[in-house]
Amino acid sequence: MAVSTTELPMLLEEIEVTSVERLSPSFVRVEFGSPALADFGVDGALYDQRIKLVLPDGDHPLPSLEGADESWFGTWLERPVEERGHMRTYTVRAVRGEGAATRLVVDFVVHEGETGPGGSWGERARVGDRLVTLAPRRGADFGGIEFAPGDADQLLLVGDETAVPAVGAILEQLPVDAVGAVFLEVPLSADVLTLQHPVGISVTWLPRDGAPRGVALHAAVLAHLGDAAAETEVSDEEVDTDLWETPVYSSSGEALDDDARTVGHELQGLYAWIAGEAKVVTGLRRALVKDLGMDRHQVAFMGYWRVGVAMKS
Repeated sequence: MAVSTTELPMLLEEIEVTSVERLSPSFVRVEFGSPALADFGVDGALYDQRIKLVLPDGDHPLPSLEGADESWFGTWLERPVEERGHMRTYTVRAVRGEGAATRLVVDFVVHEGETGPGGSWGERARVGDRLVTLAPRRGADFGGIEFAPGDADQLLLVGDETAVPAVGAILEQLPVDAVGAVFLEVPLSADVLTLQHPVGISVTWLPRDGAPRGVALHAAVLAHLGDAAAETEVSDEEVDTDLWETPVYSSSGEALDDDARTVGHELQGLYAWIAGEAKVVTGLRRALVKDLGMDRHQVAFMGYWRVGVAMKS
């Protein structure tokens, strides 16, 4: 059942699970369908396109948003959580089909020892289950794409398990002559997946297998960049749980100063896209920008989540 009207500049629609595939211990791939997805789309490549999913709270019914108008979000927030469910952000891993047969593919991560709404739902997802999505409508501005390498001649993509779906989607859409390196940390060796990528891109998987989060990832990235000082301590107080900085905007939303570009350093032709747990991303941000002197216009740092902190809608 469609839940929005065509007056909304985005899709706000119920979608139904059409297939479920367990990729590994920590990844579940879910394909969604709805005739309303015929209107899904963006101008240009999807890359790391984010969408919102509204999941039911436990065994409670999926919230109805039928007849929603542009005030829907405030109305939704006013409901008790058992009625409104949980809104979470996910990457479109792939789009299959066209028209009324369009399917959205989303990879869910089941976190180690954690039972958040998204991971719990993905763990038990079955064909026929329904969610609500907030997604781009073709021809309307939606946002949610951060991968913007510009004219960089080298790429660096870094992430933990929560960033693997976005990195996989980006890699499949790169030009065949793209050059760079990818470093992905995952919970277990069994979580190493096969990703399609240009021959000029190297992909390094770093399973934790019980080791501390982020340590191997941080060291591998700095070793790749030729910096032996691979340890950067970050205290809990230093972590911005809203860390989200792109080549255009800082976490505070302030535009970057175009006159403050750094020129003439060794990493000038590199574009870095880094996402995952906020503390790990904070350490990498400090190492690349402060210690190695990368220009802020060359990097995107995104704290997808924070250990011990509930995700926002």
